[in-house]
Order: sequence, then C-alpha cells, then structure tokens
Amino acid sequence: MFEVRYTDLAARIGRLSTPHGEVETPAFVPVVHPVKQTISPQYLRKMGFDLVITNAYITMRHYGDEARRRGIHDIIGFDGSVMTDSGGYQVLEYGSVEVEPADMAQFEKDIKSDIPIPLDKPTGYGLPYELAKEYVGTTLVNCDTTLRTVGKTDAVWIGPVQGAEHFDLVEHSAAALDGMGFQMMALGSPVEVMEAYEFATLARMIAHAKKAIPAKPVHLFGAGHPLTIPLAIALGCDTFDSASYMLYAKDGRYMHANGTARMEELSYLPCQCPVCAATTLQELRGLPHDQRVIEVAKHNLHVLKAEVDMTKQAIMDGRLWEYVMQKARAHPKLLEAVQLFGGSEFDYIADGTPAFKEKAIFFFDPVDQHRPEARRFRKMATAFASGKKKLVLFPEGEIHPFYATRGFKALVKKFPDAQIATYNPYLGVIPAEISDVFPAAHNLTPRIERRLSDYQPFVESLAALRQNSMISLSLRMIS
Repeated sequence: MFEVRYTDLAARIGRLSTPHGEVETPAFVPVVHPVKQTISPQYLRKMGFDLVITNAYITMRHYGDEARRRGIHDIIGFDGSVMTDSGGYQVLEYGSVEVEPADMAQFEKDIKSDIPIPLDKPTGYGLPYELAKEYVGTTLVNCDTTLRTVGKTDAVWIGPVQGAEHFDLVEHSAAALDGMGFQMMALGSPVEVMEAYEFATLARMIAHAKKAIPAKPVHLFGAGHPLTIPLAIALGCDTFDSASYMLYAKDGRYMHANGTARMEELSYLPCQCPVCAATTLQELRGLPHDQRVIEVAKHNLHVLKAEVDMTKQAIMDGRLWEYVMQKARAHPKLLEAVQLFGGSEFDYIADGTPAFKEKAIFFFDPVDQHRPEARRFRKMATAFASGKKKLVLFPEGEIHPFYATRGFKALVKKFPDAQIATYNPYLGVIPAEISDVFPAAHNLTPRIERRLSDYQPFVESLAALRQNSMISLSLRMIS
C-alpha cells in the first residue's frame, strides 16, 4: 500500500497505492468542490496532480443517490485518485452536520472513494483540555463505527488524529487509530494553528503524531502555504491538502516561493510558470475579476507544485536540512519552529537521514549543530577511545581528512604520546584516526568568529571524550 523509496530527515519519497492508481509522495492534494469547482479537475490532472480531495458531505447533500450511482470520480470529473473528507470541516465551522458516522462511512464506500476519511470531531486550536479530550474520544468512537460499517474494502481509510496543541492527546489519538488498523493517518486541526503562524506548535503536533505512528503515511489537513511545505515534509508528512490556491486568489494574493504578495503591491511578475510567462502584470490586473481569480489560482497551483518538487529534489540530493533552513529564514515564526529540532521530541528525524551522503554537508550557524549527521558523528567520536592520557586540539582547516595534513604530522612528532585531534564547532572533537569518516571529511564551514556558549554540544562532546578516554584535564589547544 505504501512503499518508501528515498528518505532524508523524516521525509519520504514513496508510492501510495490506491484503487485508481499510484500517487508519488510527498504530494500536494488540491481541494476540489464537488458542485462549483472553478478550475477543472482535468486541468489539475494535466498539471500532474494524481490525487485530489473533495467533500463527501456536500456531495451527499447535493447529489444523494445520484452520487452512489455515478461514483465520486464521475461526479467531479477526475480519473485519478480521490480522497474524501466526510464533513469534519463543516463540524469545525458549524459545530455539527446532519448525518451519522455510519451513514457517512457507507456513503463514502458507495461512491468509491479511494482514500475516505471517517466523520470526525475536530478539536481545532485553543480548545480547553477536557473539551479537546472529549472531542478526541468522540472521533475515536466514530472511527471504530466506521470500520465496523464498511468492513473489508480496497479503499485506503484514513484515521483522523485529533488533539491539536494538547500533545498527549495527539499521541493517544494516533496510537488508538493505529490499533484499530487504519492504513493511513491524517493530522487534524492544523489550519487554525497555521493561520496564527504558530509553526512551532504545528511542528510539535507532527512530532508527537509521528512518535506513535512512525511508519504509516501521514496526511496533513489544510497545509497550503508554500512556506509550510518543506517543514511539513521534513517532519514526516506525506500528503497535504488545501484550497489555498483558490482562496488566496479570491483575496488577491499571489503566491511566490517565500510567501504571498497582494496583486496591487506587485511591480513585476517574479515567476515563469505558464500563466505568468503568457501575460504581463498589467494584463493580469486588467482581466475581469472572475477570470483574474482563475488565472492567479492557476499560478498559485504551479507555485505549490514547484515547492513540492523542489523539496523532493532536496531529498534526492541529501540537502533537505539545508533547504528547510533556507526556507525558515523567510519568516521568524518558521525559524522559531526549526530551532526546536535540537530537542528530544525531534530525535526521530535522524532515523530517515542516510548514514553517508555523496555530497559534503553545509554548516552555517548554531542551529546546524543539531542536524542528524552532526549529532551522529559527535556520538561516535565520544565513544572513541585511544588509551592515551593527553589530548592536543588543533583548529580544523580546509584540508580533509586531518591526518593527511602537514600540521598533523608535525604534532605527532612534537607530542608522540598524545591523542591528536582537530575540532569543529558543529562536529565537536574529531580524533585524527576517524577524521576521514563522514561528515568529518565531508563538510564546509564558514570561517567566522564564534562564541563557544552557542555550541553547547561541542562542550559536552569534549567533556565526554575526556571522560571516556581517561584524558587528563591538562589538554593543549594549538592554534
């Protein structure tokens, strides 16, 4: 059902199999309105979107038995894979819907949804703990009812994980749904979190869900801003949906790689997608309102797809960490989120990071000391024991490995009974004997003044090496 092909951090390039074909992940999933879709699903298909999401509750209310006869693919005019939301968004907006969980589950089965979602009770954001706990319980009961109703099916049923900022509820919800046998999970209630730009909270929500379900594919509801896509993918989200491409266009917002801009504030069209390449800013502004909305929405779709493709390429290149950090500098709230990566909540991102990479990794500033390759090397270096009682440290130079340098050979002659090592603020102490191991010999670090207080892992690795190797406190720092 889900095959992982390549990984970096917690990101996965994979194949998700559905009754209507395979979907390569990570994938942005455009929202399609089942009644009044403006951009045709055929256009989305030609753009390369193999999976869309539509609303089963609206479909039921508008089409009824006709949808059962025709199937959801014919209703929306899309021959790829279709995910269906059962009305959770309407519950979040209006408090309830006029349908029972079992009836909605049967309807989604009848219309042949490829990836159906049970009727859940979203917790939203800012809900008191006890009420959020009650909503999580309601969702779990609904999900159990759903599976009992539909029985064995070829569809990929999604378990909606609720709890929002109450992270223990997120873990409980994910674990319970996993125990029920759901093949795929979806993290609910992030829209309000993202609208508040609480990206750190979003990152922690994803991390706690992944703690309970590390292997199963994960969908993220409502992630339609170009800035959030690399972060969500890096943390382990495989698919994510949004109607942002159209909602932003209706609001006069033009997406670009680092955010959005209002049409009236633009001086140029900073894009070469088919929409922008075929017109000028003045011509685009001069279109009738409805037509302008359609063209801007098409542009926004191209930006979102390009962002996913850029992130996929970063995975293939082994540069996902660099790419996420680059994107994080487009907004302070995103930088706030990635600063959390040094915490134990995010240890899991190391699991998908290859032990060796073909290209040198880049270090820029203190947050990079927390990247998995650096943490892994410091752990290895700490465990290294030469049996020597003295330690001589030499600053890392541009020639790698250290043991191949003239400086190393001179130090060996001068201190024949000492452990000779170089040091790097990100990798810590690097014993000469392992200075050819990735990434000690495969990194680039800018030559700038640094404060030792910003590199606590370096200090800790030095202390641990001295303790493990029984090295005396009288070490020598050679510069």
